Amino acid sequence: MAKLGLAVGTSARFSCFFSNKSDAGSGRATRLGWILFPANPRCSSLATRWTAAAAAAVEAPPRSVDMGCAPVPREQVEIVQSLNGWVAENMLPLLNPVESSWQPHDFLPCSVAAPGASEEEALSAFTEGVAALRMGAAGVPDEILVCLVGNMVTEEALPSYQSMGNRTEGTADDTGASSLPWAQWIRGWTAEENRHGDLLNRYLYLSGRVDMRQVETTVHHLLRNGMEMLVPKSPYHSVIYGAFQERATFVSHVHTARLAGQHGDQALAKICGVIAADEKRHEAGYTRVCAKLFEVDPDGMVRALAHVMRGKVTMPGLLMSDGRDADGSLFERFSAVAQRAGVYTARDYGDLVEHFVRRWRVAELAGLSGEGRRAQEYVCGLPPKIRRMEELAHQRAARSELRPARFSWIFDRHVMVG
Repeated sequence: MAKLGLAVGTSARFSCFFSNKSDAGSGRATRLGWILFPANPRCSSLATRWTAAAAAAVEAPPRSVDMGCAPVPREQVEIVQSLNGWVAENMLPLLNPVESSWQPHDFLPCSVAAPGASEEEALSAFTEGVAALRMGAAGVPDEILVCLVGNMVTEEALPSYQSMGNRTEGTADDTGASSLPWAQWIRGWTAEENRHGDLLNRYLYLSGRVDMRQVETTVHHLLRNGMEMLVPKSPYHSVIYGAFQERATFVSHVHTARLAGQHGDQALAKICGVIAADEKRHEAGYTRVCAKLFEVDPDGMVRALAHVMRGKVTMPGLLMSDGRDADGSLFERFSAVAQRAGVYTARDYGDLVEHFVRRWRVAELAGLSGEGRRAQEYVCGLPPKIRRMEELAHQRAARSELRPARFSWIFDRHVMVG
């Protein structure tokens, strides 16, 4: 799933935990850090109930931790610019050469004739390939299709994410063809990510399982609506967001691949697996540069991490709409389905936070300012709080009543959410 910064979703492209509520009474979603769960009473899922308890238990740190939306500190810009050589040595090698990279064509029925084959033979082979793909897709449950469409839609909004990357001070591709390593990373990342939406889009079209016009309408809306990111120019926030979003997307595609295989769709399992491998490489890039920045500027990075964990950055697919969701609940319903289907869950979010706190050795940071120490304490205290809230959520879910949620993507059929 596309990122830029999840994950999320997305993934991706996906839902989020902890933070502030936006536009009370306006129908907008409750934003909760990296996993956004439904605020709509009609989608009162496990996650919905979880959020109220989580918001109370994971109290936001003092305002002094919050970097706010003030201009990006000049020293941050200078630091990331000084890492261009480091990026060339440690991030650019993670991008695969075009010549050896997979392409969507490699995983779908071939529509052209092989050398020496007639048009009739080519059409027959293509028809057989499509029939085999549709046979595998026939066994995929609606809830998995909803998750797949939501992820694909988020991937297809890639132009918004590259635009956001090119607004980030210190790492932007100022000319559109800059030779600086940061700019090469953004373009190379975009080029690899672009294949994800193409592949998922073509699979869904050939599968015959979804209303492609409604899916395409949703992509259209999301690109028009854009991506809401409150601190879009901060390089520290951007790379932290990228690391979380890439890992969230990796997890989501891995789970989707597993579920597809369980339901007999080996083609989809392979597709999601190869996309997940890309996300893993991209995660490595963002994780590495974050680790480097924690070495160079631990105080600035831990404060930025606390800011991100408070949910000041929203998910890339948050503003998706199919044109029929007058209450703006499409992303909420998609997130609730992902939670119940096991594609991306509260447990996954907790694992993400725990992973990065450990990977970046946040608890071991020394020499911090007062604000930095408060941010460190807040971030290191999140994983156990998330675990406790997850346990409470599951206990309550056991007593919950399932409710239907309608999706135009699957011809207005309903899937059940908790």
